[in-house]
Amino acid sequence: MSLWYFENSFKENKIMKIGIGSDHAGYRLKEELKKQLRKEGYEIVDFGTRNNKSADYPGYGLKVAESVSKKEVERGVLICGTGLGMAIVANKVKGVRAACCNDLFSARLSRLHNDANVLTLGGRILALEFAWEIVTLWLETPFSRGKHSRRINQIKSIEKERFI
Repeated sequence: MSLWYFENSFKENKIMKIGIGSDHAGYRLKEELKKQLRKEGYEIVDFGTRNNKSADYPGYGLKVAESVSKKEVERGVLICGTGLGMAIVANKVKGVRAACCNDLFSARLSRLHNDANVLTLGGRILALEFAWEIVTLWLETPFSRGKHSRRINQIKSIEKERFI
């Protein structure tokens, strides 16, 4: 058995640890996605909210984004009404590349081209079944590297020189 085969087989079988969070508008979808993710063998860290009472999204978005940035979890999933507010918050954290994806095309390309490590979703936009398709595609799509690595490195340089 070649070393390449061993390394790549290990990567495919590794359990991914995912941080998840929402505000009140995303609570119900978060809870359903957690069940599905656990059923599929993912390790889930829930950063809240714990119910559907009104809650401000920035705190939950920040907790998940910081966990991704510190590499405590491999990826993050954030849900608010549209997914937009969570994306704005998460992208304030160094090392986070959050993408709001309420369609399959964006979800796939956010991983292939942008190596997005946080996915944001609209709890008031998406039905559970479609949200699950987006999450599954996003988690299973690898970063394509190549010319896209150069672009990710440019983003990292901007963060290092001017931001955060």
